[in-house]
Amino acid sequence: QVQLVESGGGLVQAGGSLRLSCAASGSIFRSIFIFHAMGWYRQAPGKQRELVASITSGGSANYKDSVKGRFTISRDNAKNTLYLQMNSLEPEDTAVYYCNADPYFPAWWGQGTQVTVSP
Repeated sequence: QVQLVESGGGLVQAGGSLRLSCAASGSIFRSIFIFHAMGWYRQAPGKQRELVASITSGGSANYKDSVKGRFTISRDNAKNTLYLQMNSLEPEDTAVYYCNADPYFPAWWGQGTQVTVSP
């Protein structure tokens, strides 16, 4: 069974920082995690879910234009964990953040972690 558990969200003032983590569980999933490009997605109220950052199995990263220079995605394949360091947060970053493969697998969506940035 594939399970992705996101954590690290919270309430922060504009300009602040948060670090999100995504831990993969399930023996089969752990064995394939290292071969997949992974991504962080977010969904704000009333909006569609969007990909904000992705990282290949080899560590090459890509970012949505609005987060470039502020967010950093990384992965620790030995720990089957994906990270998202978010700096200089803006109110527009408020959303529920999810991790999944890139492109995503519908069955892999977890509960997400709420990030709220106050003005």
